[in-house]
Amino acid sequence: MQLTHADGLWRRFRHTFLGNKAFYGAVLALILPIIVQNTVSNFVNLLDNVMVGAVGTLQMSGVAIANQLVFVFNLAIFGAVSGAGIYGAQFAGARDWEGLRQAFRFKLLMVAGITVVGVAILTVWGQPLLSLYLKGEGDAADAAAMLQYGKQYLGVMLWGLLPFALTQSYSGTLRENGETMLPMLSSLAAVLVNLVFNYLLIFGKFGFPRLGVQGAAIATVLSRFVELAVVAGGAHANRTKFFFLHGVYRSFRIGKRLAAEIAAKSAPLLLNELLWALGMTTLTQIFSTSGLMVVAGLNISSTVTNLFNVFMMSMGSAVAVMVGQALGSGDLHLARSQTWKLIFFSVCISVVLGAALALSAGAIPRIYNTEEPVRRLATIFMRTVALYMPFHSISHCSYFAMRSGGKTFITLLFDSAYTWLIVVPYTYLMVNFTGLDITVLYPLCFLPDAFKSVVGIVIVRTGYWACNVVGGVTSVQPAQAVEPAE
Repeated sequence: MQLTHADGLWRRFRHTFLGNKAFYGAVLALILPIIVQNTVSNFVNLLDNVMVGAVGTLQMSGVAIANQLVFVFNLAIFGAVSGAGIYGAQFAGARDWEGLRQAFRFKLLMVAGITVVGVAILTVWGQPLLSLYLKGEGDAADAAAMLQYGKQYLGVMLWGLLPFALTQSYSGTLRENGETMLPMLSSLAAVLVNLVFNYLLIFGKFGFPRLGVQGAAIATVLSRFVELAVVAGGAHANRTKFFFLHGVYRSFRIGKRLAAEIAAKSAPLLLNELLWALGMTTLTQIFSTSGLMVVAGLNISSTVTNLFNVFMMSMGSAVAVMVGQALGSGDLHLARSQTWKLIFFSVCISVVLGAALALSAGAIPRIYNTEEPVRRLATIFMRTVALYMPFHSISHCSYFAMRSGGKTFITLLFDSAYTWLIVVPYTYLMVNFTGLDITVLYPLCFLPDAFKSVVGIVIVRTGYWACNVVGGVTSVQPAQAVEPAE
C-alpha cells in the first residue's frame, strides 16, 4: 500500500517529536518527584505570600522587594553548581564515580565562596539596593514603610543563605545520579516547617511572638536548615547507593585538569545566571517605576505563575539529566532525538497549563487582602505570562540542551546577553518613552521572549551543542571507577 504525502509527514513528525511509552515513563519517573517538590514548595510560597499580605500590602511588598535580592543570590548558586553539574550528569552516565565525587567537591567550594561574597554585599549595600524598587509613584510614607519591612526580612534571611547553597550542591548531584526522591522528601519536610512556623510566627499563635515579616523570614531560615539536614543526612546514610559520597570529605582533592575544565565551563554559567537574575530584577525595577501598586501586582503574579511554571522548570531538569547522560555514554544521536521529544512534550503541557492560568487569573487575586487596583494588575500580569508560557518552555528546554553539551558560552549569549542587550533596553524604552499604560506595556514587553524561542529552536537544530565533555578528564576511567564497598 502506497503511503500518501500526509502519511509520510505524520510518520516523520511522530518519529521526531513523539516518544514511546518507555520514553515517557522515564521522563515522568524523573520529573514527577521534582514536580511534587516544586509544586508543594511554590504552593507554600503562595500561602506565605497570602499570610504576609494578610498583615498588610506594605509588608507584602517589602518582602517581595527583599526577595528580589535573595533571588539574585539563589540564581548565582544555581549557576555555580551548573558547570559541575554538566560533568556530574555525564560522569553518572559513564559510571565514573571518582569523577562525580570530584565534581561534587567543586560545587561545595564554589557555593561556599559565593555565600561569603553574597552575605557581604547584602549586609553592606542591602538598603541602597532595596531603595531602587521604591522610586515609582505613590505615597512617600508607604515607600519608607516598604523599605523598613524589606530590611527586617533581608536581615534574617542572610542566615539561610549557606544551608540553601549546600542543599543545592547535594540535591543537584543526586539528581544527576538519577535520584529525585530524596531531594523531594527534603523539600517537603522544609515546606512543612516553613508553613507551620510562618503561621506561628507571623500571627503569634499558640504563645509564639507576633513577628510579622521577621517571623516569615525566621520560618524560611529554619526550613533551609531542615532541608539540608534531610538531604545530606539521607544521602550519607545510604552511601552504598550514592557511591560518589564514599570518602568525599577525606580530602578536597580535585584533579587539576578536571578542576580547570569545570571552572572553564562554570564561569560562563555562573556569569550567565548572575546576569540573568540581575536582568530579571532590573526588569522588575523598571516596571516598578510605574507605581507602588505595580510592585504589589507583580509580587502576586510572580508567586502564582511560579506555581503554574513548575512543569516547565522540571522539564529543564529532565533535559539536563537525560540528555546529559546520553552524551556521557557517547550516544549523541540519542541525545539530539530526546531533546526534540522533550521540547515538544514541554510545549504541549505548557499550552494546557497556560490556558488554566488564563482562566483562573481573575479569581486568584481575590484570596489576597489588598486593594482592587492591585488585584486587577495582577490578573493582567498573570494572563500575559499564560500567553507566553509555550514560548518560555521552548527557550527553557533549549537552554538546558545547550548546557548539557557543555556549550556554556553559547548559553551565556542565548540567555543573559540576550536579556541585557535586547530585553532590558527594549523594556526601558517602552516604559519610559511610549506613555502607554502598564496594562498595555507589560504584554508588549514580552515580545522578545517569543523571538528568543525561535533562536533556541535554530540552535538546537544545528546539533552543534551535542558533545561528550568527560572523556579522559579524570585519572580514574569508567572501567576503573568501581563501586566501593562500605
